[in-house]
Amino acid sequence: MFIKGVGMTKFDFSQKPWWSFAYTAAIEALEDAKMKISEIDAIVLTTMSSCDGVGEHQTHKTSLISDLFKTNVPIIETPSVCSGGGVAFWTANHLKDFKNILVLAGEKLVDNKSEVVAHLILSAAERALEQTEGMLFPVQNALVWQKYMEKYGATMDDLALVAFKNQQNAVFNPKAYYYKRPVTLEEIKKSPVVASPLRLFDCSLSVNGGAAAIVSQEKTDIEVIGSGFATDYLLTFGREDVTHFKATKLAAEIAYKEAEVAPKDIQVAEVHDAFTSVELFSYEDLGFAEIGKGNELIRTGKVNLGGKLPVNPSGGLKAKGHPISVTGLAQIYEITEQLRGKCGERQVKPLPKIGLCHNIGGTGGSVTVNILRKI
Repeated sequence: MFIKGVGMTKFDFSQKPWWSFAYTAAIEALEDAKMKISEIDAIVLTTMSSCDGVGEHQTHKTSLISDLFKTNVPIIETPSVCSGGGVAFWTANHLKDFKNILVLAGEKLVDNKSEVVAHLILSAAERALEQTEGMLFPVQNALVWQKYMEKYGATMDDLALVAFKNQQNAVFNPKAYYYKRPVTLEEIKKSPVVASPLRLFDCSLSVNGGAAAIVSQEKTDIEVIGSGFATDYLLTFGREDVTHFKATKLAAEIAYKEAEVAPKDIQVAEVHDAFTSVELFSYEDLGFAEIGKGNELIRTGKVNLGGKLPVNPSGGLKAKGHPISVTGLAQIYEITEQLRGKCGERQVKPLPKIGLCHNIGGTGGSVTVNILRKI
């Protein structure tokens, strides 16, 4: 399958309906592809909005999208919390009966009291133990990171470097929340503790936004050469190894095999940095570093914008923002634009030919890895 067009809104706190973000991104993707909505044969949608008291109280979202675009094509909804965008994209790539497929996501996450949004996000955790104990994702990831540090000797200074890299990159991304808002390394290291030892700047930013991509059987300049999807047990601490996400490893293996490439062939990547710790050990799960040595990539600058393998040139979830279901498609947008050489001051050089998108749902419970190539 190939990518004809991509679109994305600016990530911010603007108070528009979730479907407005999705619609705006879809129109940009159609314009990028030089297509009309009448040329779309199917739509794959993902969003968490309108669920559990958050949003516009409208659960029949596929019919709403039909009404919005004045179309009667099949519309599939693929909710998968934070990995919704990646799962929607994976689904579209496996719908071989349709020529042109619009994949879209919209989220109005920041539209309510923090306790309401926290309740919604907590619903993605295991109910009997994690939810009842109030184990929000910062808490879960803090515990995972504590185990990782104990096992491999990584430090909080390593995470500060991850945060600093992504904050620097977002300064050059007009669609990122932290666009033209530089943050110093000292500010990062002195930011408030959220869930020890994770600090404020170790955590991704909740925002509103939308993203879209048009997947087609027609050959274009961007080919989807590998698409992997894997899941794991819901209870984070019920898994065999909590210091790594098995689903990332499995999804990556599938994607690399389909693409007929190895980790060393990837020239730019968008890695799911819901927390800086997740980005660091994902270097290992994706095969970019040996197990326990992910910190070497950030210490040496290999994953910086000017390094051998730039990671999160968009600013990542950390500084671009994380509108839950939208994130996976925002990654597709960034890598597509990077391969096309359209990213301005944050453009990876020399121009990359192969890029990877890594999208996680929950604390490693569902993961997609998609690999794109410039033709």
